[in-house]
Amino acid sequence: MMKIQIGDRILQRESAQHQLGETRMSMIRFTTAATAAIATALVLAGCSITTGSIYNMEGMDHSGDSAPSSSSGEANTGAHNDADIAFAMGMVPHHQQAVEMADMILGKNGIDQQVISLAERIKAAQGPEITLMKGWLDTWGSQHESMGDMPGMDMGTGMMSEQDMARLDSATGVEASRLFLTQMIEHHNGAIEMANVQAVGGTNPDAKDLAKNIIKSQTAEIKEMQMILASL
Repeated sequence: MMKIQIGDRILQRESAQHQLGETRMSMIRFTTAATAAIATALVLAGCSITTGSIYNMEGMDHSGDSAPSSSSGEANTGAHNDADIAFAMGMVPHHQQAVEMADMILGKNGIDQQVISLAERIKAAQGPEITLMKGWLDTWGSQHESMGDMPGMDMGTGMMSEQDMARLDSATGVEASRLFLTQMIEHHNGAIEMANVQAVGGTNPDAKDLAKNIIKSQTAEIKEMQMILASL
């Protein structure tokens, strides 16, 4: 049973390498790889496999023994699995779209000051996180050059479609403020869903810490946005 699962993990990894240029498929890989990582971890735990044995399995360990968490200025060379890679590959374009949405609202006139402040904070937080995750992918030998803005997907990730982005781009005044908040709440909910998967299925300490931070900070921002929305 374990040999079959390990074989499945290797096949998923090889498939992912051939599909990196396909933006839509990167989000599908996020869900598939992360779910598989969780299932594998649960089975291994049930079979009483030690942590050392898990790290020695091909397809699970990509960089040897765990290293202390790195700062944003250092390479993340800690142990990582497919779920960690899928998390970074999925969250980079997700963050990029959030920054694009923030830029849109910041470029408009007549926007509520609370919304402006929120958009500035979102951009200031997620911009550096994009750079951080791209650095991880470089260190882990995973390409990210082909990952750009992604069309909306019916996968619970909260990504906006091209039509959604066009609506925000053309909206003005209070309508733009309300639309931005409504869309960003959905966007944040998607990021939290992705981060929850990573918190359970990932192994890299830095990636897991980032996921937990996303859950905490974006949950708080959702509450803030709901309050602002009710006041407009």
